[in-house]
Amino acid sequence: MQLGLVGLGRMGGNMRERLRAAGHEVVGFDRNPEVSDAASLAELVDKLAPPRVVWIMVPVQFTESTIDELAGLLAEGDVVIDGGNSRFSDDPPRAERLGQRGIGYLDCGVSGGIWGR
Repeated sequence: MQLGLVGLGRMGGNMRERLRAAGHEVVGFDRNPEVSDAASLAELVDKLAPPRVVWIMVPVQFTESTIDELAGLLAEGDVVIDGGNSRFSDDPPRAERLGQRGIGYLDCGVSGGIWGR
């Protein structure tokens, strides 16, 4: 399986390593170039084969802008997974907005803290 992962902080970075250890190909993007596999979201999308799956693990204040940027980069048949802890009531408008472009949306809040790895 191939997956794009946006946000490689404590939780996202550990998720990337666990997924890789399980044999999955993960292309990560983070604003910190020292941990990022791509220089931008556009490069991350370019490195993924369609249909693409991009999992977002960013702080809540960056979720909307990250989804908006991805919406302009992804194509019909791709999927965005929000693994952050944004408010559940934000999900229906996001799903509708992405759905108009043929992009799937899944809210999958991740919990458990940084000790999961």
